Amino acid sequence: MENLSTLKLAIRKFAKDRDWDQFHSPKNLAMAMSVESSEVAELFQWLTEDQSKHLPKDKVNNLSDELADTYIYLLKIADHYGIDLISAALKKIKKNELKYPVKKSRGSAKKYNEL
Repeated sequence: MENLSTLKLAIRKFAKDRDWDQFHSPKNLAMAMSVESSEVAELFQWLTEDQSKHLPKDKVNNLSDELADTYIYLLKIADHYGIDLISAALKKIKKNELKYPVKKSRGSAKKYNEL
């Protein structure tokens, strides 16, 4: 099983070997990530709730590719700023626990300021 450090190194090498870092400013990476996340959404466009939960294998393969593209851009942005995404995600979960206490938010889709 690969780890995040190995993945970041592979992503760095891929871009460096192609001299693409010149194009990978945080702004451009954020825009590319947005495009890729839209491609994720496009896979679900017009599907029923049930269809979206039971994608055929070829659609799951497409989803895997689009999620990977989104993830790669996310990692490149985080790497640029030295952000440890695992630590950042754990911190964000703690913040969200305060914003969405179980007693008020369980079973509710309301935003924290509406609870």
